[in-house]
Amino acid sequence: MDWTAFALSLKLAASTTVVLLPLAVLLARPLAWSGFRGKALVETLVALPLVLPPTVLGYYLLVALGAGSPIGQAYTALTGRTLVFSFDGLLVASLIFNLPFAVQPIQRAFDAIPLAAREAAWCCGLSHWRTLWRVELPLAWPGLLSAIVLTFAHTLGEFGVVLMVGGNISTETRTVAISIFDRVQAFDERGAASMSALLVALSFAAISAFHLLTRRIGRHRG
Repeated sequence: MDWTAFALSLKLAASTTVVLLPLAVLLARPLAWSGFRGKALVETLVALPLVLPPTVLGYYLLVALGAGSPIGQAYTALTGRTLVFSFDGLLVASLIFNLPFAVQPIQRAFDAIPLAAREAAWCCGLSHWRTLWRVELPLAWPGLLSAIVLTFAHTLGEFGVVLMVGGNISTETRTVAISIFDRVQAFDERGAASMSALLVALSFAAISAFHLLTRRIGRHRG
């Protein structure tokens, strides 16, 4: 069992979830409530990682974040390190390829909130931000939980984008998915099987916890 790779995967999944969740809320809310110009284009861009092959998305991220890109050059000037083949680069890539898994459930949850609930909050003197915090987010909790579970579980199992952007550097970018691939290449079936089983068990536990939590909160509110 490659516990170092497993710990790195947990760190990446947790960091991605914590950073992406508020960003997803800020993006999903106008997508749900506003009919702004270019909305269809934004929704298409958000959903694009769902249909793009991971290697294609990974290639474009590698180009966009590489040492020759403006983003890569700015990062190197600030830190003295390259963005690709580093944990920071993995995190940036993870935020992008997990966008639909975070934004879409939250957008659907906001869509389901009656307009009357927001209007009542405004009539009570709540600002737009206080309405979001005190009314919309409590009503949208199923979407928030779905986004957390999907983002965390998907990050744990991602392979193609992680390999393209991060490579296979021990303690830095070698996640458990890449470690499983290495074990298969080395004909270490026992090691690959044990790590695969751990990922399956962890994903199953996360989804089960989500269902149990939503049922308990639903019964409590009922």
